[in-house]
Formats: sequence, structure tokens, C-alpha cells
Amino acid sequence: MTALHTSDLTLTWPDGTPALTGLDLGLGPGRHGLVGDNGVGKSTLLRLLAGELAPERGSVSVDGRVGYLPQALGPEPARTVADALGIGSTLRALAAIEAGSVEVADFDAVGEDWDVAERAEASLGRVGLGRLELDRPLGAVSGGERTLLRLAGVLLARPAVLLLDEPSNNLDGAGRQRLTQVVREWPGLLLLSSHDRVLLEEMDDIGGLRRDRLGTTTLEWYGGGWSSYVAAVETEQEAARQAATTAAADLRRERRDLVQARATLAGRKRTADKAEREKRVPKIIAHGRRMQAQESAGRYRGLHEGRVEAARERADAAEERVREEAEIHLDLPATRVPERREVAQLQALVPAYGDLAPLDLVLRGPERVALTGPNGIGKTSVLRALTGELPPRSGSARVHVPWRMLDQTRSGVLDPAQSVAGNARAVAPGSEEEHLRGSLARFGFRGRLADRPAATLSGGERLRATLACLLLAEPAPQLLLLDEPTNDLDVAGVRRLVEALAAYEGALVVVSHDEAFLEDLDLDRRVPLLPHPPRRS
Repeated sequence: MTALHTSDLTLTWPDGTPALTGLDLGLGPGRHGLVGDNGVGKSTLLRLLAGELAPERGSVSVDGRVGYLPQALGPEPARTVADALGIGSTLRALAAIEAGSVEVADFDAVGEDWDVAERAEASLGRVGLGRLELDRPLGAVSGGERTLLRLAGVLLARPAVLLLDEPSNNLDGAGRQRLTQVVREWPGLLLLSSHDRVLLEEMDDIGGLRRDRLGTTTLEWYGGGWSSYVAAVETEQEAARQAATTAAADLRRERRDLVQARATLAGRKRTADKAEREKRVPKIIAHGRRMQAQESAGRYRGLHEGRVEAARERADAAEERVREEAEIHLDLPATRVPERREVAQLQALVPAYGDLAPLDLVLRGPERVALTGPNGIGKTSVLRALTGELPPRSGSARVHVPWRMLDQTRSGVLDPAQSVAGNARAVAPGSEEEHLRGSLARFGFRGRLADRPAATLSGGERLRATLACLLLAEPAPQLLLLDEPTNDLDVAGVRRLVEALAAYEGALVVVSHDEAFLEDLDLDRRVPLLPHPPRRS
């Protein structure tokens, strides 16, 4: 049974960049994964399916209500937990009715949802947030808790089709377990875009979204979870590499044959011309032979040129099937920090939010440190205290070198109206254009890709562009603060991020729940953040 269907789904961004082209999709109940390079259109596809975007051409058909958890939650400091669940107005109307209101608008706002508070508490409990009060402001909720909160709101609406875009972003181990349980128990149709290999292992099948050199979007499905997908793709890639090698050899041979054919024809023409000059045959016969030779030569040349063109097309098609990933190599000498220099210091720090015990920490030289701990303990608030954005409740935080911060929302770095290159020029006005373009190319923004407006970038592309601007900024940052940097990145994107950070020679403080990423970073130490001991009554 098909519960979700698209036909010829096409969307082009205002700058002319293709987002999706001619995509056909048909899915029934079950757990379906969606993977692909950053920028290929995964989030755009989910937004089209959820009705947040209208296609330029084609159609979307969905049986039943759609629940959609977007990739980027964005800053929402003024809203409450109830508002994030989508029931704020209903609860306010209920409170008014209980206080004696007889307004029709209040009863219309409640509708049939008289038990919405009880259902909301059950939904919060399902994702491990049973302790959250419905009137708590979102500014006091951690990034991981906000992700789970939005998931609870989606589940509260009781959808038949669930669309999840990078739902494990910001989640600690306990949060990921809750999310995995929701995915495992989902009874209807679920479509999940994620780079989380553990979560992808729960899928019934996985679709690989790609865009070929002509801009056409393709989606190929593989049965089983992540490990089955990786094995199948690797088998395909080995065959594709062999086919590309064979096709390249065929092309070289056909080109040699064409050169030889041209030499043969040239020799025949010289012989015929000589015979005509020496009047070995009558002029009329020589002319007839020349015309016949030209026709024969044309067919002969056309045959070999056709073979070369066919071999070139086979080689191009074979190369198209091989997926090569560009590596990031940077030279950032200005970020180097002397070994003994004090970079930052925290003294008895208790951040503005969270339940953290007083924290003492001294960072020296090019140290690489990870702050670890459960959602809600205050990891992000510690980083914001270091930058001075959020003064702590007590204690102090000092930074002694130029710094840059990559926050969870990726806000404040990129101007969406500017191109990637324009954003880089804004933070590094003293850099030569050639150097700037070369550096952006190492982050995957080559040629025209660097001229794309930041507003059109995918989540993973936006992170790469943000990281490029942070590292290329003047003055060069000797301290880099990263808050959940692997959010929105596909597996290849995480690998590129590790490569970029390997070239960085300054100090690094990172907050992440991605254990594989932390292992790859070659950290100097991990600092576990401990909860404040219970206060005696």
C-alpha cells in the first residue's frame, strides 16, 4: 500500500540552482532512511512532503496527517514548552474557560482537546521529559531537550506519516535511546533523514539521494539498515571503479585507432595525388577514384570518430557512478598557540542555566578538550559564559586569545543575503581573492558554488561555510568553541570536518554527543560536567 507518493517533483531556488529535479517516489508503511551528500536535497524533499514548500512542477500525495520534525529548530527564547508542543493557545483557552469564560472563541480554541494537558504530559514522558513544566520558557531548555520537546509535539498530533530530519541532533545517550525506541515502535510510515549510523540501522530500507552531472535527482533504494546499505554501496562502487578503468582504457584505444585511421587516410590521399600528378591514369578515372576515396574516407573517419564519441560517453557514465570525496587541506599558521600560553580559565563557574556543580578549568596551548555530560546540565551555557554572551550565576570565565564560536543554531556568522564568498570576504577583508577562493574550495565550495547565497545552502553546507568563515576570519581564532558541530552533517561531512580540525593549530573546546566524532578528533582530555550535589533541606 502506497501511503506517500511524488511524481516529477521539481524545485529550483530563486538563483537558478536546482534543488530537486524530476523525482518520483512511492513509499508504504515502514521505516525508511534517507541519506546523501549535504546539499543534494534531503531536507528540501522532506519540506516538500510536509507541505512547507510548494513544488515548481510535479505533485505530492500523502495518505493521512503528516508529522514533521525539521532539522533546524532556531532560537525561540520567548516561547514556552506548551507553545513548542503546539498547545499553548489551547491551554490558555482552557484556563479562561475554567476561570468562567463563556467566549465562543475560547471553546473553538479547545475543540475536542479537553484532555490535551494530560496527553501532553504523557507525550513528554514518552521522550523522557516528564519533569518539564508546560509553562517553562524555552530559553531555560537545553538544545537536546528542545529536540525531544519538538518530537513530543509531533507525536502529540498523532500523525499517520512521520518525517524526521536529523532528529538525533544535540541528543545525549539517554535521549538517543528514547528516540530510537520511538522509531522502533512507530506503527505507520516513517521517513528519516539522518547521519546517525545507529539510528539508520533501525531502518527497513535506505534510499540514497544523488544528483548527476546533468542536475537530475535520483533516489535508489537498498534493503536493510545502515550496515547493509554500506556493504551494497561498496560493492557497487568497486564495480563502478572497475568499469571506469575499463571505459578509460577503451577510450584511449579508440583515440589511438582514430589517429591511426587519419594517418592511413592521409597516406592514401598522398598516393592518389601523386598518381594523378604523374598522369598514370586518365583524368576522368582519377577524378572518379578521388570522389570514391573521399566518400570512403568520410565513412572510415566517421566510423572511428563515432567509436571515440561512444567510448567517451561510456567513460563519462562510468565516472558518474564513482563517488569521490574531496579532502580538506588547510594551512592556518596564524592560529598556532604556544604550548605554555594560558588560553582560557574558568574559576568556580556555575552557568546561568543547567544544574552544574562549580567548574574549574584551565586551558593551555593548543589543547583539545571535550565537555561531556547529559542534556540540560549546562554545557552550552558554559560555552556562552566563555564568550561573554551569557554571564554565569557565579564564578568567572576569561579568554586571553582571539576566539570564534560555532553555536548549535549556526546563527550570527553567515549573512543569508550574501554569497559564501561574500561572507568570507566580510570576515577576512585583508585576504587576496585567489587565496580566499582557494580556501573555500578546500571546504567544498569550488567555482560557482562559492557564489551561491547562504540562504540557499543545506544544513551541512551551511555548517561547512560557517566553519570556513570562522577559520579564515581576521584576526585568526586561536580558540575555537564548537557546540554540537556534527549536527546536520552526513557521514562524509563529518569526515571532512575532522580533516579541517586536524589542520587547525589553536585550542579547541567541543561539546558533542557524537562518540565516533570525539574519538576521531584526537582529544587531549575529556572534562565530564558533574551535577550540583543535592541541597540539604
